[in-house]
Amino acid sequence: MNHFEYRDNRLFCENVDIEHIAEEVGTPFYVYSSATLERHLKVFREPFAQVDHLICYAMKANSSLAVMKLLFSQGAGADIVSAGELFKTLKAGVDPRKVVFSGVGKTAEEMEYALKTGIFCFNVESLPELEALNAVALRLGKTAPVSIRVNPDVDPKTHPYISTGLKESKFGVAWKDAVTAYQRAHELEAIEVAGLDCHIGSQITQVEPFIDALRKLKELVAKLRGMGIPLHHLDLGGGLGINYNQEAPPHPAEYGRHIVEETRGLDLKLVFEPGRVIVGNAGVLVTRVIYDKLGETKRFLVVDAAMNDLIRPAFYGSHHRMTPVHLHDGRTLHKVDVVGPVCETGDFLARDRELPELRAGELLAVHSAGAYGAVMGSTYNARPLTPEVLVKGGEWWVTRRRQTFDDLIALEFIPRETGG
Repeated sequence: MNHFEYRDNRLFCENVDIEHIAEEVGTPFYVYSSATLERHLKVFREPFAQVDHLICYAMKANSSLAVMKLLFSQGAGADIVSAGELFKTLKAGVDPRKVVFSGVGKTAEEMEYALKTGIFCFNVESLPELEALNAVALRLGKTAPVSIRVNPDVDPKTHPYISTGLKESKFGVAWKDAVTAYQRAHELEAIEVAGLDCHIGSQITQVEPFIDALRKLKELVAKLRGMGIPLHHLDLGGGLGINYNQEAPPHPAEYGRHIVEETRGLDLKLVFEPGRVIVGNAGVLVTRVIYDKLGETKRFLVVDAAMNDLIRPAFYGSHHRMTPVHLHDGRTLHKVDVVGPVCETGDFLARDRELPELRAGELLAVHSAGAYGAVMGSTYNARPLTPEVLVKGGEWWVTRRRQTFDDLIALEFIPRETGG
């Protein structure tokens, strides 16, 4: 459920007419619903109400300070993968004791920043990283809490680019090496073994891959405890999918029920890293039609949003539902490619999509764009970054303004030797 709905044939976000935002802000822009964000976090959390747990929002899905502030105010922590993400979460008011640091390439500088901040745990992804973290912690006179991300080689049945738990993945420690890694962590002077971590992928639409991975993890927990290596938490990552098109992902209540049943008696705090399932359907990209262009073999709807604004269709071949912001009766349906102004053949938001006739100047809503939308934006073709808007009830705020042309060159310098 989300809070985008039509009233008198006009699309609203909560109690705000999206056409009104477009008049004030211009297009393209992202708009997020506070009520949807709060509801999705609540629905994800409810199945775990009776067990010790921690929800660490995966901010890579959407790193808007306003979005994060809202989620942190509701008790969420954060899953981060860089020092920049740690900086942003702190600016948004996260409790550092609710932060887990994931990622395969943590630098010594990033480790030092996180140790000084006092985060909950490092999700370590290799033996070299473990040794480097120990060295940094020793130098600082601190102890680093660690869970090791193990790779259970479970097929999440999702897009190969977002399958992270297979043997060929760059993520995590190989299953056959997991015990050795934990033995080494247990030996190191400045490392505290705190938990066990696993994340098998993203946009997963079945419960079975999660349960398959969890059953393997339970075997590992028993083995480690038998060796005298204590564990305090089990981090099951994120990855629960959402409905973009015809998918039927499990409801968080169903997912949670299975997880609680499988972990009963383990005596471990459960940690989760949801991202897409919280923010995906809480956001819409709004774009304006520039031209309705009839090609030799195809019809193109040229809009002012492009692959630099929403790269998922070009990158993953992803489907996003599209609807006119203002519905008109009697409009003919046409099969069109929805494309942007970027100078790439791959610059499309949809291909062979049936849409009612849209005329130049009219608005199109690209749904389920709250996750991996604005956060993956770029300034390719010198296109300014897209603004973001947050709605709460009948109020709305521009939480990231549109870049200006001066912003585009603010970090650049022309040496005198080149004529500067």
